[in-house]
Amino acid sequence: MGIVNLVFGRLVGWALLPFREMSPWFGMAALSLLTALLMLEVFKLTSNQSAVRKAKDRIKAHLLELRLFKDDMRVSLGAQGAILKANMSYIGANLKPLLVMIVPLVLILAQLSVWFDRRPLRPGEETLLKVLLEKGTDPVGLGLDLAVPPGLSVDSPAVRIPDEGEVVWRLKALGEGSGRILLTVGGHTLEKSVTVGGRPLTKVSSLASRGSFWSRVLHPGEPALPPGTPVRSIEVLYPAKSLAAFGVAVHWLAAYFVLSMAFGLALKGVFKVEI
Repeated sequence: MGIVNLVFGRLVGWALLPFREMSPWFGMAALSLLTALLMLEVFKLTSNQSAVRKAKDRIKAHLLELRLFKDDMRVSLGAQGAILKANMSYIGANLKPLLVMIVPLVLILAQLSVWFDRRPLRPGEETLLKVLLEKGTDPVGLGLDLAVPPGLSVDSPAVRIPDEGEVVWRLKALGEGSGRILLTVGGHTLEKSVTVGGRPLTKVSSLASRGSFWSRVLHPGEPALPPGTPVRSIEVLYPAKSLAAFGVAVHWLAAYFVLSMAFGLALKGVFKVEI
C-alpha cells in the first residue's frame, strides 16, 4: 500500500504544483478537471455505450408516452413499468464502469484530503498531539519521550488516559516552518510531520498510523509507523479547512464532486461518451 500511496501522492502533488501560491479553488478546479477526463476515458473503455444509449432512448420514449397518454390509466401504468425496466437496464449498463472507477477515485480522494481537509497551524495557535496505544497497553507506566522542532513548544506534561489507551500533549505553534516530531518509546524513535504556516495550498498530514489496511488508504500522507512498538498512531489535531465562495464556507468534498460532475457533463460530448 505504501508504493500505491507514494505513486498517487506524487501524481497529485505534481498536478497541484503550479497552484500552490494561488487560491485553493484553482487547485481544486484543476484536479476536478483531470478527474473528469480520467473518468470519461474509463467510462468509455469499460461501458457498453450502445446499451447505455438504448436504455436512455427507451426512458425518453416512455416518458413521452406517459405525457401523451396521461389520461389513459392502462397506458400510463404500462409506461411506468417500462420506465422502471429501462432504468434497471441503464443501471446495469453503468455498473461495470462504476465498479472500475471506484478504486482510483478512493485513492484520489484520500490524496486530496491531505491538501484540502486540514490547514496548517498558525503562529500562536495551540493544538493537541494524541498518541494512541495498542489495546492492553498501560499508558501510565509507559516511558515516552517527546521532542518537537524549533517551531513548536510543548505546553503541558503528558496526559495519560488509561481507559482510552491514549497519551496527549498540548502543543503551541511559535513560528512558521515544517519539521518532525520525534517520539521515543522502548528504544524506538517514531516520527510525525508537523506544519506551521505555509502557502495557500499546503500539504498537511494529520495522522501517522500503523493501523489497518483502510487506515493506510485513508491517511496516505506519511509512511506507516514501524512495528515493534505499542504505538498505533500519532495524530496532530489540525484545524479544519474549507473553501470560501462568496462568503460561504464550502467543504472540499462538495466542491470536488460538483466540479468533477460539471466538467464531466460539459466534456462528454467532446469525447463522445454516453453517460
